[in-house]
This record gives sequence, C-alpha cells and structure tokens, in this order.
Amino acid sequence: MDRSLKSAFDKPGQESRRRAVKGPDHPGSVGWTRAQRIRLLDQGKPFKLEAGGNVDQIDMEYETYGRLSPGKDNVILIVHALSGDAHAAGWDLEAERTGRRWRTRKPGWWDEMIGPGEPLDTNRYYIICSNVLGSCYGTTGPADINPETGRRYGLRFPLVTVGDWVRLQALLLDYLGIERVYAVIGGSLGGQQALEWALAFPGRVENVLVLAASARLSPQGLAFNAVARHAILHDPNFRGGDFYNGPPPAEGLAAARMLGHITYLSDQAMYQKFGRRLQGKSAPEFSFSIEFEVESYLAYQGRSFVERFDANSYLYITRAMDYYDAAQRWGGGDLTAAASRIDSRIMIVSFSSDWLYPPRECKELAMAVCRNGKPVTYVMVPSAYGHDSFLVETEALGRLIHNFLSRRSDL
Repeated sequence: MDRSLKSAFDKPGQESRRRAVKGPDHPGSVGWTRAQRIRLLDQGKPFKLEAGGNVDQIDMEYETYGRLSPGKDNVILIVHALSGDAHAAGWDLEAERTGRRWRTRKPGWWDEMIGPGEPLDTNRYYIICSNVLGSCYGTTGPADINPETGRRYGLRFPLVTVGDWVRLQALLLDYLGIERVYAVIGGSLGGQQALEWALAFPGRVENVLVLAASARLSPQGLAFNAVARHAILHDPNFRGGDFYNGPPPAEGLAAARMLGHITYLSDQAMYQKFGRRLQGKSAPEFSFSIEFEVESYLAYQGRSFVERFDANSYLYITRAMDYYDAAQRWGGGDLTAAASRIDSRIMIVSFSSDWLYPPRECKELAMAVCRNGKPVTYVMVPSAYGHDSFLVETEALGRLIHNFLSRRSDL
C-alpha cells in the first residue's frame, strides 16, 4: 500500500478546523449556482431496478462547477451521502429567490473543498454532483407524482440500490457526452457509491476516493437504521407512506434523525461539544423535559431535518445503504476477489473515531485491493469528530485529496 500521503495532514492528534463560511463573492467560491434538472429517462424506456420493478420516468437533478476541457478529461464526479443533494458547492440561487421546499439557503455541503484554488480546484477540474434516485432533492423519488396514476408514489416507489444509483450516474455522463472521468469521490454512503464505480465501471474512472466508508455496513449500523425506520413507520401520521396531503410523520422522522446523529459523532466529540452541561439552567428540574445540552442539540437536529427531508426518502435511502455489500455483490462473499475488478488508482481514508465505518473495516478494503497488486493508498486521519470527520476535517482531507489527484502532469 502507498503510505506516502501520511505527511499530508497535521501531526497526530492535531485537529483541523473548518474555515469561515465563504460568501458567494469569495474568491474561493463558485458563487451563485443553479441546479439543472433533466428528463433522463422517459416513458417507454423504463429503468429496471436491481431489487425488481422499474421506474418509467426519471428526472435527475445535478450541478456542475468549473469548465469542461476540450478533451473532456478533467471531470470529477462527486457523490453525496445519505441526506445530501446535488448542491455540493456555492450558493443556490433558486433557494435564495424562491425558498423552494427541500432547499436551504446556505452554501453547498462540501463548499470548503470545491472552488477556485480549493482542493477540488474549479480552475482545473470540471465537477459534477447529481442527486440519487429516491431522494427528495430534485431526482425522482417517492414524493413525486407517478405519471401512470397521477398520485404520489409513496411506498409504491420500488426499492433502489447503490448499484442503481451508479448506473444512473453513468447514464447522466452518457447524456453529457463524457466517456471517462478523472475521479469519483464520495464520503459515507457516497464512498460506497465511489467504490461501486470502481467495481462496476472499471474502464470509466481513473481515480477513486473512498472516504469514511467500507465495503459494507456493519451489523451495528444495520441495527441503527432498523430502529430509525421503525420510528418512521410507526408514527401515527405515516399512514402507509401516503401522508402528503396531511401532517407528515414528524415525530418519527425527527427520532430517526436524532438517532442518526448519535452515530455520526464520537464519544469524545460529545464530551467536547456538550459534556454533561445543563441547557440554560444551573440545576436540574427532575422532569422529562429537555435538561441537557446534548438533548437540546438532538432535538434541534430532528426538528430542522423534518423541515427539509421526506420521510419516505429516508426509508429508501437507508435501505439501499443496508443492502450494499461489495464482497457479496462482486466476489461471491470474497472481498479480495471482488477487488480484483478494480483498475483505478484508489485512495481509502478512514477516521480514527469513526465507529459507523471504523478504520479496521476501511483498512480491510484497502488490504483486499493490495492483495491484488493494485495501486492503493490508505490513510487513517486522527480525529475526534467521529463519522462526520469527512465533512469537518477539511484541512487535512483537502491536502490528502489535492496531493492524490495532483499526481498527473497533463492537467
């Protein structure tokens, strides 16, 4: 394994800090952005899904940053995590002007990493980020109208998989006339999509960066997702997924998000951020109301998530996360056999306090690639921020990504 990038981050134990938010006029910002939405597949050309069934009409939302080179050889595909969207960088002009539902008026979820002079330098690369099938951020999902019935899909939407998402991303590239990409990059569930790119389309991607993700979700991760879905499915307002003309299953979705946030943090991060401090009081009230700062934080995360995400989409996306198993999918259960398909240069980055996709499982993936004699770089970044480190440790991760991608002289 290539260990030459270890010096790309700070001394062990030294934490990176996120920089101040870039405004749209900042020289490192891509500025105001506007999502593009296309009819990728129409009726008469159904998209067959791996779990069975099909979707007859698919709209896909995506954003692009930078300029496509004449040879179309500077493309980087960014793939998002569970609750992410196509808005990876800049400031969404449509959200600012219309306040469209499901959009938020803030910079893209990886804005610190993308822009002129940033690690993903838009003066150099043409960056594409699309929204996944089944989401509620512009690409067809359960909240959309089924053209055959005139009603919202709800739970009549078929189950989707990580493999389905990657095949749709490949169709988007076909639509854009892009045969091969310089890199695919993703963290968490996005990291599993990046890995799937290396396995499903080894001839179409030169570099793959898998961040805070491994070949499969652990049994503990499966269990947390199961409890989250249980909270949604048993909310009285869920009504079998047909809640769109009434109150949403807000309590169930909020509980699911609160549970999810516990998995994104680490014990150390919770101590540093909240400790056992009481919320706005000097002594406990001895009641079941919110007493501790950590309770207040989780309650806020739950409430704000209900305002911007669809409960059905949460069910579908977490289920896709559960089902993904690269070893079973491509190697009959043997991860080394599966990794033999990889032709891309690959970098796998884990974070020391991540217990959703722990370092040992990320290293297992790297070793499987290594056993095939394939070029692989594995780095474990010291961090106290848990699974969220791939979004927080932007200075260390930025240097890793820049150094890895810069090993090419013709760009």
